[in-house]
Amino acid sequence: MLIFCKDKILVKDASFDFDENYILERGNINIINTSKNLPDIWQTMPSWADVDMIESFLRGEKLISIREMLGLCSDEGKAVISKAWQFRNWFKNIFYCSHCGGRLSPSEKDFGRICDDCGTEFYAPMSPAVITAVEKHGKLLLAHNVAWNNDRYSIIAGFVEPGERLEDAVRREIREEVSIEVKNIKYFGSQTWPFPNSLMLGFTAEYDSGEVKPDGAEISHADFFTPYEIRNMNIPDSASIARKLIDNFLDTH
Repeated sequence: MLIFCKDKILVKDASFDFDENYILERGNINIINTSKNLPDIWQTMPSWADVDMIESFLRGEKLISIREMLGLCSDEGKAVISKAWQFRNWFKNIFYCSHCGGRLSPSEKDFGRICDDCGTEFYAPMSPAVITAVEKHGKLLLAHNVAWNNDRYSIIAGFVEPGERLEDAVRREIREEVSIEVKNIKYFGSQTWPFPNSLMLGFTAEYDSGEVKPDGAEISHADFFTPYEIRNMNIPDSASIARKLIDNFLDTH
């Protein structure tokens, strides 16, 4: 069982699997919600418990951020934590039917929830986003987002719009944010990204035309950088597919 406390996860000796009784025996710790009370089919997914306080009762464990934990564990561990975290947030934040206002109850046939009054079914939200490594003559396009308060650079990413193909989303996001066109778009891989509920779809592409011009709204600076320059820059950590795409470029140049 995973133990969440606010925006953190409880870990002990590189393990994040706890028995709920191990936590309850501390006393004065309130279990807000737990997946063990769900229908049988839900027991096949990672189980979790949500506590409102635990810092004063730690015995060798520690609380770390979800993002930090994702950078420490295997791909299998990332999947387990991401799934539990997203379902935990869905149950914690969404209680009522958006059609009639009735209470939602877990489905007994799948991982959905059903309105007790009108029977409308709901499923945990998932927001697909594309992220692309663009190459030009042995250099990689990196950009600085205006929301970042440091000198970090990463590759271009953005959410897929309704009715949009993934390749079209790649072209549109790059065009909107840095004003260039790309070609030879190829799928690289995917990663669940539970902040709050994204599915990151990674691509590689080649520069086609245009001059790099940051939009000023999301991107304050962007350019093509050499492998040597990138190795000395502040880039995303190993938890993200952005870093995998950057490392893939570095490994081949």
